[in-house]
Amino acid sequence: MSLPIPPEEVSRILDDWNKHPMRKPRIAKVTVNIGIGYSGERLQNAARVLEELTGQKPSFRKAKRTIRAFGVRRGENIAVMVTLRGERATEFLKKALEAVGYRLKASSIDEHGNIAFGIEEHILIPGVKYDPEVGILGMDVAITIERPGHRIVRRKRQRKTHIPRRHRVTREETMILLNQLFGVRFI
Repeated sequence: MSLPIPPEEVSRILDDWNKHPMRKPRIAKVTVNIGIGYSGERLQNAARVLEELTGQKPSFRKAKRTIRAFGVRRGENIAVMVTLRGERATEFLKKALEAVGYRLKASSIDEHGNIAFGIEEHILIPGVKYDPEVGILGMDVAITIERPGHRIVRRKRQRKTHIPRRHRVTREETMILLNQLFGVRFI
C-alpha cells in the first residue's frame, strides 16, 4: 500500500469497517463534466464523446451569467455532464484512473471525503482513438463517496435530518477505499 497514512491507522480503519458494515463507505456516484465555454458543433462533439465513453446520454449545462469578454450569453449551453451510478460508475472509473496512471493527489480530497481529478486529453482513456473531427477534449471527474444511511439527508417523506460528524467520510477513509478498490496511489 502506498498511502500517506500510518499503517496502524489503516489497520484501525479496516477493523472498524469489518466490525461495523454500516461504517464502510461506498462510491455513491461519479460525475463527468466537459466544459467547452460556448455552444455549437464542438459542444455537440463533446456530448457524443461523453456518450461513447460512459454509455449514457449526457445533459447540457447552461451559462449562469453573461460574460461579454468571452462571448458567453446567459442561458447558453456551454458544457455537458453525466452522472454515473452503480456498475457504470465503477467501469468508467477503472478507465479514467488508468488514464491518470492510478495516481491522484491527496490534496484533491475535500473534507467530506469526495475527490475530483482531471483528464487532460480524452484520448488517454483506454480504447479511445483520436478523431480529427472531434479534436482533443479534457474532462473533470468527481467521485462522491458516502456511507450507507446517507440518504436521510435527501429523503422527501419524513423530516430531513443531518448526518453527524462521526458518520461522515474522512479523507483517510477515501484514500483507503480507493486503494482497496482500484489500487490508487496518493502523492
